[in-house]
This record gives sequence, C-alpha cells and structure tokens, in this order.
Amino acid sequence: MNVFSDYLAQMDEPSQRARTSEVLDWVGQTFPALERRIAWNQPMFTDHGTFIVGFSTARHHLAVAPEAAAIAHFSGQIKQTGYEHTKLLIRIPWRADVDFSLLGKIIGFNIADKADCATFWRKQAKPGAAASSQG
Repeated sequence: MNVFSDYLAQMDEPSQRARTSEVLDWVGQTFPALERRIAWNQPMFTDHGTFIVGFSTARHHLAVAPEAAAIAHFSGQIKQTGYEHTKLLIRIPWRADVDFSLLGKIIGFNIADKADCATFWRKQAKPGAAASSQG
C-alpha cells in the first residue's frame, strides 16, 4: 500500500488512520486490478484511467466518493446502513462499522458501469435530457 503511506502518515488520530488504512487495504485486496493513486490529496482507485472510488477524511467521518450515479443507484441501501450521503459522497462515522458488503457492491457497480468509459469522470447528463436507466 506504498502509494497511500504518506497520506496515512499525515493523519493525527491513530484510530482514524487505522480505520482508513483498513478500508484502503480491503479495497486493494478485494479489487486487485484497480490502480491506486493520490489525486486532489485523496486516496483513490481507478480502472483503465477512469475514476472508481475516492476517500477523504473529516473530523467525524470517513467520506467515500463513488460519483453521483453510484450513490443514486444505492441510495436506499446507504440509508439502511445509517450512513448519511450527499449527491457525491457517503459519510461513514468513525464510530460506525464499515459495511464492506455495500462498499463492494458500490465499487463493483462502478467497475461494470464504467467498463467502456473513456473519461476520468462520467459524462454528466445535460439539463432537460432524459435520465438513462441504471439497473
């Protein structure tokens, strides 16, 4: 996990550093084909040059950023875990357990959904355009 060593080393709170390391290690072990990188001072995983998931830390939570399409697709399941979310990130409180099953589903969704994506981010739908079904 050398790519993330400097990021983790700058974290002051040992329990938050351990939790973040655990999550990053799990993603790397569960999805070994994903590329690890730091961009925008955040650890993230990419696949064939396209963004799959990123992480950041805040005082009260670990933020998971899988892009809006994945959050919209799993919104109900995210709420069932008790996590809060916005259009662009999921907040996992430091005191809460990480739902690795849900995290794996979200990452798997992005890998499959972006298999033919040639850009780093998904193309945003134009205002007024019909939303595509993501099933």
